Amino acid sequence: MIGESVNPLAVTRDAWREAAVRAGVSAVEVEVICSDRDEHRRRVASRSVDIPDLELPDWQQIIQREYEPWNRDHVVVDTAGQEPKESVALVLSAVPGHG
Repeated sequence: MIGESVNPLAVTRDAWREAAVRAGVSAVEVEVICSDRDEHRRRVASRSVDIPDLELPDWQQIIQREYEPWNRDHVVVDTAGQEPKESVALVLSAVPGHG
């Protein structure tokens, strides 16, 4: 099972982790960041959405979001300067049986 979502708050991360526990599956928690602020902003401005009527946050909304630092071990993938396939490889290498 793969669950993907923006989880800037511990309470939402905890809920995803609890879903894995209830499902009886292991959980690998991944924080995806882009440490290059200019690149991050460019990505925000150029993205598209395939869900009708879904309003994506703009740059100002993103940088003003509340964020709680992680309080447990997790995988951090910095996408700055790498292709999506490289980011995916880093995530998969952290999944037991796929590294």
